Amino acid sequence: MTDENSGAPAASRPGVAQRLLALLAAFDTEHRELTLTALARRADLPAATAHRLIGQLTAWGALEQSESGGYRIGLRLWEVATLAPRSSGLRRAALPFMEDLYETTHENVQLAVRDGLDTLYVELISGRSAVVVRTTVGSRWPLHATGVGLVLLAFADPAVQERILAAPLARFTPFTITDPARLRAKLAEVRRADAAVSDRQITDDAVSVAAPIRDAAGSVVAALSLVVPATANPAALVPAVRMGARGCSRALGYLGGGGTVSTE
Repeated sequence: MTDENSGAPAASRPGVAQRLLALLAAFDTEHRELTLTALARRADLPAATAHRLIGQLTAWGALEQSESGGYRIGLRLWEVATLAPRSSGLRRAALPFMEDLYETTHENVQLAVRDGLDTLYVELISGRSAVVVRTTVGSRWPLHATGVGLVLLAFADPAVQERILAAPLARFTPFTITDPARLRAKLAEVRRADAAVSDRQITDDAVSVAAPIRDAAGSVVAALSLVVPATANPAALVPAVRMGARGCSRALGYLGGGGTVSTE
């Protein structure tokens, strides 16, 4: 038996759930609105199949159609996503400390978790006068290049670290660490310091200072960061970021201490 649309053997074609997920996965921070044709192409589905499944997703509210006729993620899907415990409980615990850090600095304050081999941003506070950042809530960035990513990678399982170190390291600016030996040394320093400084690794006009957030068991479950202009002194910001991260950790039930301050 073959797929009536694609001609592929029935046993090898993806199931309905896989096709629906492929359509949702077609969206990312660079593709927030897509035409039906683009959705079908990015999901690798026949146009007729994509049209039928997009109709089902739209009827449920996972997708919505814009005035221009394109499709974008619907509010129903966002509503369900907010129930994810790793995001909702963390955000509630962290927001008061993020707001304190913002009021003190009026710079970008970011909250992120590790999802596989990526940094996933779950909350962001930014002001009009803050340096422009490329991150948004829901965006993903490589672990090796951002302040929060360095923290999350430094405290990840060794197997995760080795996978990152063995793969090509993407370069975003001339300052991005792309040498595995340098990255390994940097991660060791982050663990000693209980904080990370990412110096102009994503854009050449910004520096990120980050610190780990721990749960009740002491595991690093997230990272808090402050992103400031490259002209700022990151060493002077490390204590404030670490204090904010420790406040978040206490709100999650962590009662332990932290590492020593490093100003590398």
